[in-house]
Amino acid sequence: MFDFSWSELALIAVVALVVIGPKDLPRVMKNVAFWVRKARSIAREFQGSLEDMMREAELDDVKRDLDKATSFNFDEEMSKTIDPHGELHRSLSAPELVNPLAEEPKPAPTAEPAQAAATTEPAAPASPPAEPGAAPASDRPAEPKSEPPLTDPAKAP
Repeated sequence: MFDFSWSELALIAVVALVVIGPKDLPRVMKNVAFWVRKARSIAREFQGSLEDMMREAELDDVKRDLDKATSFNFDEEMSKTIDPHGELHRSLSAPELVNPLAEEPKPAPTAEPAQAAATTEPAAPASPPAEPGAAPASDRPAEPKSEPPLTDPAKAP
């Protein structure tokens, strides 16, 4: 422990016997043994508390590692490994269809409300649409209206 040889310990015992005397030596040895035991118990307690702190620190590390291992998402990790930029997923997904009947975005409102109202109202057709290949309505002659006959066809000769 302190690296004393037997000859050194024998010298210390002879000096103690001469200085203390044979009458008080057993009482002194009892006190020395008491304090040595107390010092050892304090050292053991200190070492035990250090070991407990080490175990707690190790348990925290183990708990952290366990939480990290249990939060592992296999599908996500495989996706990151195989397709890190998502190109494969985009190429295999269905293409987005453009709806031709969808409304076009409306223009932003302008500063003048009268102009905005005028631009958003649809224009009413002036005349019915002409047949393909027909002359414009202004160039065509007016069609005569057919009038009902004045006589009754059943009475006709």
